[in-house]
Amino acid sequence: MNHRETARILVAGSGPAGLIAALGFAEAGFPVTLVGPDAAGPDGRTTALMNPALKMFERLGIFDGIRPHAAPLKVMRIVDATNRLIRSPTVTFRASEINEEQFGLNLPNSVLNRTLAEAVAHSGIEWRKSMVEAWRLDADHAHAVLADGSEVEASLAVAADGRQSPAREAAGIRTSIRSYPQAALVLNFRHRSDHAFTSTEFHTETGPFTQVPLPGNRSSLVWVLEPDIAKDLAALDDAELSTRVEQRMQSMLGRVSVEPGRQIYPLSAVSPWRFAHRRVALVGEAAHVFPPIGAQGLNLGIRDIDDLIGAASRNRSDPGAAKALAAYDFKRRPDILARSSAVNLLNMSLLSDMLPAQMVRSAGLGALEGFAPLRAFFMREGLRPGSGFAAFFGGLRKPAER
Repeated sequence: MNHRETARILVAGSGPAGLIAALGFAEAGFPVTLVGPDAAGPDGRTTALMNPALKMFERLGIFDGIRPHAAPLKVMRIVDATNRLIRSPTVTFRASEINEEQFGLNLPNSVLNRTLAEAVAHSGIEWRKSMVEAWRLDADHAHAVLADGSEVEASLAVAADGRQSPAREAAGIRTSIRSYPQAALVLNFRHRSDHAFTSTEFHTETGPFTQVPLPGNRSSLVWVLEPDIAKDLAALDDAELSTRVEQRMQSMLGRVSVEPGRQIYPLSAVSPWRFAHRRVALVGEAAHVFPPIGAQGLNLGIRDIDDLIGAASRNRSDPGAAKALAAYDFKRRPDILARSSAVNLLNMSLLSDMLPAQMVRSAGLGALEGFAPLRAFFMREGLRPGSGFAAFFGGLRKPAER
């Protein structure tokens, strides 16, 4: 084995997860090679980054680049907009309840991608703007053969190459895949009334209809529907689609005007059987794919990256060694499985017409709305895994007042 004192990291994939991974490993003192082209085409979506993710952005020196273009998320609300026999109460989560100024920030992906790419360009990270054509994984190194004919060798390959991850396949990591009869219609819109930094998730029979604030009287929308209905809505003219959006959200924000640019994404769930193997570690959508509920996607991916950097830093001479990958897999498994299972179960409960499913969902949301300590527990856990338990047991250990 011929590793340097601090071994090289290869990051495959130049989406947000790959760019963040490259910056994070470089900040931790590793030599990094990033492989992947510049972002292809405009992206009208937005990303809600929760406070722990923003802390990492501060550490990497990129927070100031996104803050002027983002809106804080101070209140998050779930509204049952179904017409079913058993309906759930509205649940409102306020950051102030857990002594936070905000849950996080919502910002356009175009801003996020540009800021991350500029940070990488000025970091000294080697960025090969090519695609990986083939992988060769041996006992000591991961080798990536690029489309430009060059080859990259590293101790650890970080698979940030998306839900169909070629690196994951090369490592022989099997996955469980589930396709949903749903597609997400994504767009941005203007509205007459102030959103008051509140995100509202309307639960419907086809999935969530989620409005998330942007700066000014603007919001982003993720509307989960049957695929054919999503296509029909996307084909409407601006005036008619604006009316449909306003009706679906019960005119909560007054008159609505959709902005140019509509995108449709089919929904599925992808669950790998392990999160690291044969010098490849999975992060982001290579490690977990599930429906867009609860702003979990990239935030979960950032926790992947943070934990992987921790495992690698404890094994600097050979971060791709079996013991380092086993430590990463062990650390990430509970968080990923808990988040993905919860989101998938909630999504399936929305699609189910069975009374028991409606009753369980209604009882769970009713408990959250009616019992403040439980609501606070879930808010803390939603931001930082383990913090809800820490707050609960910390409260139990407080000495009694005299």
